[in-house]
Amino acid sequence: MVPVPADPAERLGPAQAAQRRAREQVLLGRRWSARRGQFVRGVVHAGLALLGQSARARREFLAVQVVENIVVLPGLPRAFDGFRLLQLTDLHADLEPALMDVIIERLGGIAFDQAVITGDFHDQVGTPWERAVELTLRLVPHLGAAPLAILGNHDLLAKVPVLEAGGLRVLLNENVALERGGARLWICGVDDPHDFCTHDLAAAARGIPEDACRVLLAHSPEVAVEAARLGYALQLSGHTHGGQICLPGGHILVRKAPVPTPLLAGPWRVGAMAGYTSRGTGGCTAAVRWFCPSEIVLHILRCA
Repeated sequence: MVPVPADPAERLGPAQAAQRRAREQVLLGRRWSARRGQFVRGVVHAGLALLGQSARARREFLAVQVVENIVVLPGLPRAFDGFRLLQLTDLHADLEPALMDVIIERLGGIAFDQAVITGDFHDQVGTPWERAVELTLRLVPHLGAAPLAILGNHDLLAKVPVLEAGGLRVLLNENVALERGGARLWICGVDDPHDFCTHDLAAAARGIPEDACRVLLAHSPEVAVEAARLGYALQLSGHTHGGQICLPGGHILVRKAPVPTPLLAGPWRVGAMAGYTSRGTGGCTAAVRWFCPSEIVLHILRCA
């Protein structure tokens, strides 16, 4: 893998770095944010207790499913037919440290070629994030060679050097070429498009041949229309948690992204571009799930 500059702000670009840091200061200055999280967590737990569902919601949170998603990509090089791309997302690792052992156990039974994490490494913006990163890095030895990641709306730029020192390359509107059998598949990653709005889909594809097959990692699915217009073959996202607390049948109560319902969870398509929004491997605010199991997704790429 080509060495990258150590300074994440330099890689992100001066305008995006300035915008991100300004927004980080706003988020860090919200002293009520932690209290709001505690309030929401209390309401969720009280509601589940009232329904007699607390134990079930806790079990569902820790019962991480392994989901296979077979996706046909026009332009996928023949050498990459059957390529197995593993996606984890929204770990929020400090919310429930026991989840990391569950994930490691699940990973032991999966064969894959490349692993990616699509953002949100810690839970509550404005609280210390070091423990979440420490827990996340426990996963790295189980993620194969050269795992890749992007930042989410819960992530600060200061995490990047620590994650990369631990073996997890973070794409900041950047790309990496995977090589197989003399062919290349490009993995592009943008910075968070939801809260920080410092994504640059054109920059993420810079230097890639126009007809090359490109996979986009974007924390939120809300950039799908632009990504399809720019010719990405596949977009992988998270952020929505699939609702996390849903009605029976997985009907989403809380929409965390301004996108059409099909883009909130599972496989979808916008124009010629395929997409997938993971329900998340962890969860946000409360370590519970209801009618919305957490997942590790194995995307199996096929030629058209």
